Amino acid sequence: MKKILFALLLLPLSLFSQGNSLVSVWEPFDYFVGNWDGHETGRAGIGKGDRSYQFIMDGHFLFMKNISRFEPQEKNPDGETHEDWTIFSFDEARQKFIIRQFNIEGFINRFVLDSLVNRNNTFIFTSESSENAPPGLRARLSYYIQDQDEFRETFELAMPGKDFVLFLENFWKRRK
Repeated sequence: MKKILFALLLLPLSLFSQGNSLVSVWEPFDYFVGNWDGHETGRAGIGKGDRSYQFIMDGHFLFMKNISRFEPQEKNPDGETHEDWTIFSFDEARQKFIIRQFNIEGFINRFVLDSLVNRNNTFIFTSESSENAPPGLRARLSYYIQDQDEFRETFELAMPGKDFVLFLENFWKRRK
């Protein structure tokens, strides 16, 4: 009798762990793993990017490292170099993907996945919070998969009470 009761207690735990395996949770993000070259346009000008994605910490997180170099322009004669480190996580309690993005300028943004549409071809993240940014600033980060080796990324900002405005658009190609 004790063995049957013990088995009944463990059954829900084993079903829960099978249904929420890391492999199935992260499947939509497998596409990004690898190294990417980017062409970037936006308020910082025209630039080139170098990016990599890899699963870390036993597959619990997806880590992205990015460096972008923007050409000199009239308003910025020295050009600009931007770096960010991004960690994707899965919040089991909310059943949501979260991004924590650390930028060289000192901004730390936390985004939540709002929608995953077109059978995982479009990922739209909206900011939940931003450290060291103007109060009320909102951001949206979107990924649009074009094919197996190319995706487009947009970064939009919105001041309080205003609509989102495109800040940066990047085109990424998988490095072979």
